[in-house]
Amino acid sequence: MQKFVLVFILAGLFAKGAIGQNAKPRAPLTSAIKESDLKTDIFEMASDHFRGREAGTLDELKVSVWWANKLQALGLKPAGDDGTFFQFFSMKRNRVSNASKIAVNDHELALWNDVLVAQTAPAAVSAPVLFLGNTTSAEAENADVKGKAVVILASPDGINLNVSLPERRYPGYVLRKYASLLQKGAAAIIFIADEMGEKSWPAVLPALTRGTYDIEGGPNAVATAKTPVLWVHASATDWLKAKGAQLTASITVERFDYPSVNIVAEIKGTDAQLSKEYVLFSGHQDHDGVRQPYGTDSIYNGADDNASVSVALLAIARAFRQQPGRRSALFVWHGAEERGLLGSRWYASHPTVDKNSIVAVLNGDMIGRNNPDSAALLGMQAPHRNSPELVAMALQANNEGPRFKLDTLWDKPTHVEGWYFRSDHLPYARAGYPALFYTTLLHPDYHTPMDEPQLIDIKKLKRMTEWMYRTGWKVANAQKRPALDPAFKLER
Repeated sequence: MQKFVLVFILAGLFAKGAIGQNAKPRAPLTSAIKESDLKTDIFEMASDHFRGREAGTLDELKVSVWWANKLQALGLKPAGDDGTFFQFFSMKRNRVSNASKIAVNDHELALWNDVLVAQTAPAAVSAPVLFLGNTTSAEAENADVKGKAVVILASPDGINLNVSLPERRYPGYVLRKYASLLQKGAAAIIFIADEMGEKSWPAVLPALTRGTYDIEGGPNAVATAKTPVLWVHASATDWLKAKGAQLTASITVERFDYPSVNIVAEIKGTDAQLSKEYVLFSGHQDHDGVRQPYGTDSIYNGADDNASVSVALLAIARAFRQQPGRRSALFVWHGAEERGLLGSRWYASHPTVDKNSIVAVLNGDMIGRNNPDSAALLGMQAPHRNSPELVAMALQANNEGPRFKLDTLWDKPTHVEGWYFRSDHLPYARAGYPALFYTTLLHPDYHTPMDEPQLIDIKKLKRMTEWMYRTGWKVANAQKRPALDPAFKLER
């Protein structure tokens, strides 16, 4: 009798195990994602209290502590360094010193008022001026520029200015036209600002005076000597055209180290084996801080960019907290994205979990504006698609939930914005992780103080959050991790 009971119990256990292995996966707990939570969180995070959350400032540290308190209250496990929610990294900043001196003959130019230094690099120049004026790049190619300070009248000819933030990008576009002069040995390039250049002046000033940022080992971590590229007003034209004009420049660079921080938390999965693997939800918490005013407002609140995704990740965490998946969920709020994807570059190369345990990265950037029924999934099509299986899960999740009409143009390598290359999924894709980028694309308030929480479409934000969550839920419960596409290429 006892043997019969034992056999019966064992048979029942085996049957239960077999049923568990073949049972239909649980449905995602989308009811845990609430508009009221998203609205409360985004109005708090994107308020003036955090002063735009600029990387490397006390404001970024303040919002980081706010995040840690929220995550602790929600019951998430710290997954940063030393048992905390924080992964600090050093941000290397180089800035043109105000002690730099630039003059044309005996006319000294006041730094930032009379002259812009467009490259943060030390330089010592004493060179005769070659005034080419209103010349094309092809004509400039034929000039003898070696050892000379070449002066060019800037113009928008041949430049596509139908882009976001054209004033901030214009000086770089102009330099691109004449970049070959640097290879030909020009001692300096001086652009005389045209009408667009004058509009650009106040727009680029905050970035140029702040300088460049990088992480340890990055290409801009140490400022190395480069040929100076300068911008002057039209009022300097006569000095530059004068016979025997000579440029003298002594540009020095100051170096600083600032702390920035990634916020990292996890929710353990339920499967004994698969819980050792992670689906990583990614966004950035920083924005542009306090800078060039628009009217009376100088705080760049960054509600859409990127408080929208930051609070979406918190909503997704609430759902996983109530109903964990088989795999574990890892949440990373990156720091210093606006300074050059620094936080994600650091985490992708210094993960706080085993690198091989991260099976997919679902990144978002700006998911709360524009047409209520449109969105984009970058990394969805070749050549930027690095995991067809992950893409299939995301498309299925869209069809099962929000059913957005998906844009297919912004993912193309030929798109003028190069949007695929401008968010935190990129370092992960480069490092060999299956990665996708969820976005509702740009709008006129991008990187201005007008990116305020009252302009966020909360209903759309909820649907975008649900889409990211549904995709992550599929990854968390799939028997196999999504495979990488060997044909993946980064093209622009």
